Amino acid sequence: MVKRLEWFACAGLMMANLALAGAEEAADWSKQTLTGAWGGARASLDGKGVTVDITHKSDMLSNRSGGIQTGSVWLANTEAAINMDLGKLAGWDGATAFVQYHIQHGKQGKDFNGSYVGSFAGVSNIETGTETGKFWQAWLQKSLADDAFSILAGLYTIDSEFYVTDTSGLFLQPPYGMSAEMAPTGQNGPPIFPTGALALRLKYAAHDFYLQGAVADGVPGDPNDPHGTHIQLNKGDGTLSVVELGYTPADEDKSISKTALGVWNYTAQAVDLVTGEPRPDRGFYVLAERTLMSEQGQTGQGLSGFVRYGVANKDVYQADWSGSIGLHYQGLFDGRDDDEAGIAVTTSHASEKYRLLNASDPSETVIEISYRAQMLPWMAVQPSLQRIINPNMDPALSDATVAGVRLELAL
Repeated sequence: MVKRLEWFACAGLMMANLALAGAEEAADWSKQTLTGAWGGARASLDGKGVTVDITHKSDMLSNRSGGIQTGSVWLANTEAAINMDLGKLAGWDGATAFVQYHIQHGKQGKDFNGSYVGSFAGVSNIETGTETGKFWQAWLQKSLADDAFSILAGLYTIDSEFYVTDTSGLFLQPPYGMSAEMAPTGQNGPPIFPTGALALRLKYAAHDFYLQGAVADGVPGDPNDPHGTHIQLNKGDGTLSVVELGYTPADEDKSISKTALGVWNYTAQAVDLVTGEPRPDRGFYVLAERTLMSEQGQTGQGLSGFVRYGVANKDVYQADWSGSIGLHYQGLFDGRDDDEAGIAVTTSHASEKYRLLNASDPSETVIEISYRAQMLPWMAVQPSLQRIINPNMDPALSDATVAGVRLELAL
C-alpha cells in the first residue's frame, strides 16, 4: 500500500508541474538549477507557497590501499523535497508541511565500505547499503507564540535537528551528520537518513536559548525489508526519546555560534555483549561550533570550527564513545567566495567488552580533507581524501586510504 502511495505522490507532483507549465518563467530558477524554471511552473508554485527542490549527488570512491581490498565504486543518491507554506496555500497561518523522497542507486551490486574498506564510521554519507527509493520525511509543523514554540508530527528524522553542527556538513564521512556512537543504536538504528520514523517533536526558543524534544518509534522502517517505505508500530518496538538544550546567540555579522547538550533513551532495553542480559539503552552528547575568523566585509566567509562528543552504553555497543573535531573555511581563495575547504578527525573508541570478545584495536580514527568547488550555481565538485586508521578496530585490517570525488547537482 505504501509503495503505491509513493508512485501516486510522484505522479501527482509531475502532473502539478505540467499544469503550471504555462506560467511566466522565473529567472532565478533558471540560473540556480540545471533544469531551469520548468516553463514558469516553479515561480507559480513558489507564489502559492510551494517550493520544490531536487538534488543529485554522485560519489566516485576508490580504496587505494589497506582495508579489505582495493577497488572502486560509484554511489548515487537523488532526492526530491517539497516544502509547503500552508498559510499561503490554505490560509493556515504558521503551519508548514514537508515531504522528502530519496532514490539510492549506483553501487554496481557492492557496498563500498563493506566490500573494500571496512570502516566502523563509514566512508560516504550517501551509502545506505540498499538500492531503493523511499519517503524518509513527511511531516506537519505548527508554530505558535510568535514562532517561539513549534510542534511537529509525522515521518521524521532526528538528525535533521538533533546532534547537528552546520560546520561539519561539508564532509563526506557519515559521523559528521549522525555521530558514530549513536548511529548503530537501537534495534534498527535511530530514525536518521535514509529511514525516518513516526515522531512528535516540540521546540521552544527564546533569548538565544532553545529546548527541543522528540519521541519517535523505536524501530524505524522494517528491519526485515529495507526496500521502500515502511511505517509500522509493532509490539516491543518501544520509543526513542531525545532532548537537546542549546545556546545560539544572534550575531549581526551572521557568525556561527552554537553550544548544545543532548540526552537520548530507548524504552526497549538492549542486550549485554557478554552476558546477554537486558541493559538500558541510552546516551548523551555535547557539541559546539564557532566562527573563529571572519573575512572583513565578507558575510559568511572565513574560518569556523566544530567539536562533538557522545557516549553510548559500554555494555551493549562496539563503540562506547566517539569524538569529532574539524575546521571549515569558506572563500579560502580570492574569487572563489562560495568554495569550501575543510579537515576533520573522528575517533571511535571500542568498549571494553567488545575488545574482550573480539581482541580488537582500542579505537578507529578517520581523517578527511575535502574541498568543495562551486563550479556553477547548480553544480559543485568536491574531491576528498580519507585516511582510516585501524578500520573497524580490526587488527587484521591495515590502515586504508580512500580517494574520491563528489558531484552535486541542483536539478
